[in-house]
Amino acid sequence: MSTMLKFQVDHLSFFYGAKRALTDVTLAIPERQITALIGPSGCGKSTFLRCLNRMNDTIHGTRAEGRVLLDDQDIYAPGTDVVDLRRRVGMVFQRPNPFPQSVFENVAFGPRVLGTTSRSELEGIVEASLRGADLWDEVKDGLKKDALSFSLGQQQRLCIARVIAVKPEVILMDEPCSALDPISTLRVEDLMRELARNYTIVIVTHNMQQASRASDTTAMMMLTDDRKSGTVIEVGETKQVFTKPQDKRTEGYVTGRYG
Repeated sequence: MSTMLKFQVDHLSFFYGAKRALTDVTLAIPERQITALIGPSGCGKSTFLRCLNRMNDTIHGTRAEGRVLLDDQDIYAPGTDVVDLRRRVGMVFQRPNPFPQSVFENVAFGPRVLGTTSRSELEGIVEASLRGADLWDEVKDGLKKDALSFSLGQQQRLCIARVIAVKPEVILMDEPCSALDPISTLRVEDLMRELARNYTIVIVTHNMQQASRASDTTAMMMLTDDRKSGTVIEVGETKQVFTKPQDKRTEGYVTGRYG
């Protein structure tokens, strides 16, 4: 059975003002799988991730060339509803960023913005989202507690619950475990595998073990030959990329010889 694609990125180049950050990136992102973006620092992984829900639009003077298709619709086409795009394509950042409010208010925030006002409905969404983020049992007796009083690992799972609460189709994760200890990291990885049953996940990681453990597909990014912008040099099933890479630069990176 062929895998459905969630995103098809065709010849994407991206600019911050006059500075080119990405050059000619072409990448297919399968639906309900985990795609890992790996590569040395500064090669555009986070910039590319943020192109998938147009988060870079918030920076003045940016522009994209090429096409980014989400379910065959170009998200950079004129008239795109960017607010709805960011609901469909949620984001979890490098450091946990819960609002300085209660656990309940954090998760209820998005559904409220989208128009849910019924208390019982909100309670159901909050519980389902916290269960979905493998956090309910730890916080169910402390829903009124300040979210910032919990551990970093719990805060990151709360941020995942906050994304789930608005029923996205895609979850982008920008080094979601870099601030976490090894045990919390493994919990988030297990959670990602569980979430991939229902969501498409794209993750940026510098942790090669994490990429090889958690992802289905891996895309290797590098700086272009002039070292001024980033591009994808290889993409394939994760096992193949890590055991039989096609490009010598990928082999050097995944074996730790450079990068």
